[in-house]
Amino acid sequence: MAKETGRKLIAQHKKARHDYLILDTYECGLVLTGTEVKSLRQGRASLVDGFAQLDAGEMWLHNVHIPEYSQGTWTNHSARRKRKLLLHRAEIDKLTGKMHESGLTLVPLSLYFKDGRAKVELALARGKREYDKRQTLREKQDRREADRAISAARRRARR
Repeated sequence: MAKETGRKLIAQHKKARHDYLILDTYECGLVLTGTEVKSLRQGRASLVDGFAQLDAGEMWLHNVHIPEYSQGTWTNHSARRKRKLLLHRAEIDKLTGKMHESGLTLVPLSLYFKDGRAKVELALARGKREYDKRQTLREKQDRREADRAISAARRRARR
């Protein structure tokens, strides 16, 4: 069988960019069981309630839902178990220092295969207030309207 190359997206947490102000992102490996990998290869996972936490000097991913493998037997995994994240010690120390600041958390943005290995993109994030969310939506809408006006002007100029 040929070796897998490239990036294959499994799951995304689209609402995270709306609910949080993303300060920094990190790519982490995951320690998974065989049935978890098979379930991910079927493209089934949910990052909605997920978060990462430091425990005894190691980073762990909590509440990420990877459903049980349909052809699995007694070796199947539990769907919401905590999973160990693979990070360099320097990255863990850096994240630990930043997480002790008030209001910062680690949120998974996407789960994907990169060259055949399961990876998760973690974001160091700060929760947005309601008025911040409204302002972000307003800026996005203004940008969209400006782009429409520019493209309409270009279309008129071509005629």
